[in-house]
Amino acid sequence: MLVYEHPLSSYAQKVKIALREKGLAFELEVPPALGSGSTTGPFIDGNPRAEVPTLIDGDARIFDSTIILEYIEEKWPEPPLMPRDPAGRARARMIEDLCDTHYEAINWGMGEVGWFKRAEGALAETLRAAAGAQTAAIQTWLAGQLGSAEYFTGEFFGWADLSVAPYLNRSVFYGFPPAPGSPLARWLERIRARPSVAQTFTEYEGAIARMGDAAARLASGAMRREYRDHRLEWMIKSGGIEVVLAGLEKNNIRFSWP
Repeated sequence: MLVYEHPLSSYAQKVKIALREKGLAFELEVPPALGSGSTTGPFIDGNPRAEVPTLIDGDARIFDSTIILEYIEEKWPEPPLMPRDPAGRARARMIEDLCDTHYEAINWGMGEVGWFKRAEGALAETLRAAAGAQTAAIQTWLAGQLGSAEYFTGEFFGWADLSVAPYLNRSVFYGFPPAPGSPLARWLERIRARPSVAQTFTEYEGAIARMGDAAARLASGAMRREYRDHRLEWMIKSGGIEVVLAGLEKNNIRFSWP
């Protein structure tokens, strides 16, 4: 199997953790010109949206991290990532959906400010303050979902856990960690010790070290960042509509295919 990915992508991290939990062999490839908006090449043949992750398994070409997780769980059901009961499965999917939309958008916005320098000074402070308050609200909700359990899925590490892991870990990087000693902080410490998570997070940290020239690459026109759905909403509702307008003027933001 081949996974088109980028180590910074929380969506790709979910898929890698799932494959590693299942003990499956796969190769990784960062698509050439990822982030440029390019619409040609074998990566695009498998995913017209030009987004990572994409899973290539024989003749199967599968995009969207949730659909990939469903494919993995259906083709390799053991060990299970989903609870057996319908209510538990629905709860895992709801946790995933909230993280993939609202939580991802906050982290994305902090990357736009921190790595790509789309906002500085007072505007950057406004966006960071909004992100901090929103992250705290989501972490409070997640703490309620976790309760006193070892894992979000219950007694075993599963779908909901690997869906929360990349986003919460990235919040720590941006300076928005869960309260020290809290159940959510202890959960993060616990899952970081899992080989599947530890390897994925190590790849993430290695990619961070290579982001020093991100703002220059954006300014050069080599990158056009995708402002799809919740990302666009986050930037506007958090006070950054001028970021969007400037990106449109400079042609360094893009929207979803087609």
